[in-house]
Amino acid sequence: MDWNSRRITAILENALNEDRATSDATSYACIDPNQRASATIIANEECILAGLGCVPRILDVYAALDGAVTSHYEVTSHPSIFDGIRVRAGQQMAVIRHNARVVLSCERVILNFLRRMAGIATTTRQYVDAVEGTHARILDTRKTAPGLRVIDKYAVRCGGGQNHRLDLSDGVLIKNNHIVLAGGAVQALERAIHNRRGRQPIEIEVRSLEELQQALDHGTEAILLDHMSVPDVRKAVEICARQSRRIPLECAGGITLQNVRSYAEAGVDFISVAALTLSAAAVDMSLRVTAA
Repeated sequence: MDWNSRRITAILENALNEDRATSDATSYACIDPNQRASATIIANEECILAGLGCVPRILDVYAALDGAVTSHYEVTSHPSIFDGIRVRAGQQMAVIRHNARVVLSCERVILNFLRRMAGIATTTRQYVDAVEGTHARILDTRKTAPGLRVIDKYAVRCGGGQNHRLDLSDGVLIKNNHIVLAGGAVQALERAIHNRRGRQPIEIEVRSLEELQQALDHGTEAILLDHMSVPDVRKAVEICARQSRRIPLECAGGITLQNVRSYAEAGVDFISVAALTLSAAAVDMSLRVTAA
């Protein structure tokens, strides 16, 4: 993750502006402007770490927004602490040594990002572990928090998952509403093959074995099996295995930790799970401050 990119900087800047971090009335009223602080970020539950690099960048962006010369700071962590590792409850993840007012003003923004990202990474790792030993790969979706997609999808990678399309320009995925407006799956596929940009792969969503066969007969290059039962997914895998060309198969819809392995064992290549970014619970973390 390039935490210095303009896109990430804008996300962090928006979060600090949303919290009016440079206008922290309480810290201004209570804390001496020259006070230094040491702040330790602690995981209060076991989790997969994600987003550690955002901490110094939030402090840098705060300084840019503040427009004042901010005192020197340090963000340190043990060499064994980095994104993607499993941390235990009570484990220290990083220590910030900085001006006390700045630490307090940035505290909530730092924790909001770390807690959300670790929650997504931890949920993703649960799904990845559940399909271990199969060749299925866990994918995310575009069901992300508005404005935070690049952050959410990075957290998925920290958890061992893979990213599906980052945005609508990344590939052709013909879904039910496209099929309805195009006049049918055949018409949608024909138009997609004719109009696609370059060699973008064409994937189509199907909901039955009949729709699957129709898609195969009309040139689809990948198939999304939507809300299909495990027995039907297994049959779909068998049908595609008999094709003269390889057809990657993805399944989605109704996927849970309880059934994801059954779908993986049915033989699909990919399993997309909206829950990774849509409903992952934030991890409990805290920032403990002492005078320095």
